[in-house]
Amino acid sequence: MNETATALTTLIADYRDARHGRDIIALMEAYSQDPFGGGEPLSEKCRTQLVEKLAEFPGAFSVLAYRGDEALGLVNCLMGFSTFMCQPLVNIHDVVVSERARGEGVCGAMLDLVAAEAKRRGCCKLTLEVLEKNLPAQVAYRKCGFKAYTLDEEMGQAEFWQRYL
Repeated sequence: MNETATALTTLIADYRDARHGRDIIALMEAYSQDPFGGGEPLSEKCRTQLVEKLAEFPGAFSVLAYRGDEALGLVNCLMGFSTFMCQPLVNIHDVVVSERARGEGVCGAMLDLVAAEAKRRGCCKLTLEVLEKNLPAQVAYRKCGFKAYTLDEEMGQAEFWQRYL
């Protein structure tokens, strides 16, 4: 990046702001079409309702990254609770970095803002899930201090499972 390039800025999205809403949907659309995001277009329901549903969900917040007017990244977060630490936590649900901005520190800058917001909310930790073959994301998360979740090394790493309802 040259010295005349516009600085990267990160912010907590305002779900009522039309521009933020459009940027959230555009970044989610790009993410959903990436092989690590499922490789399919974003559903019509998500395109039309996601921002509204996030705004209604208690504890939801999103971080956007911009260079000038260009939206380069998004992190969607949901508040949770750690029973062992008896404190709230933040689950990072989506991390999106525009393909043209990868390797430029966008992920780290967004996760720094997520961590600051989590501390402000009295949280004890951040959690996230990452696909085992998404090595670039794993490298980025390790740079930001994340590691596989274990309670006891002898018991092994936790696995993220799901059950559709």
